[in-house]
Amino acid sequence: MEGYAALFGAADLVGDVVRAGAFRESLARRRAPLPLLLHHEQRLLAGRWREAREDGRGLFLRGLIEADAPAARRARRMLERGVDGLSIGFITHASEPIKGGGRLLIELELLEVSIVALPMQPLARLNTTRASARAA
Repeated sequence: MEGYAALFGAADLVGDVVRAGAFRESLARRRAPLPLLLHHEQRLLAGRWREAREDGRGLFLRGLIEADAPAARRARRMLERGVDGLSIGFITHASEPIKGGGRLLIELELLEVSIVALPMQPLARLNTTRASARAA
């Protein structure tokens, strides 16, 4: 499965905006694949994001549900039901307030990316179909 977990320049539901390059340093330091969690719950590990990179649109991810992961069955059921939201778990290293509310997120330490029903960034979605989710 693949999709965008963050879109550059697009405000999320609280007004935060991720700036292009915000993940660059974090991704360069990362040696292991990012955890694929459900709802940001560490005990709900469903797999790994094998590819994580910034492109002109945002933070692009490609990964898979791993059969032996504790939450693999639950993740497949969520995808079969049409859940396709993505949400980033991160630590903010640098940000600036945005006039009118929210923050410009300049540098982030990416910890994990979760499948969620209601993403904070409404455009952060998987590009997978129910049929491909069943095949996974």
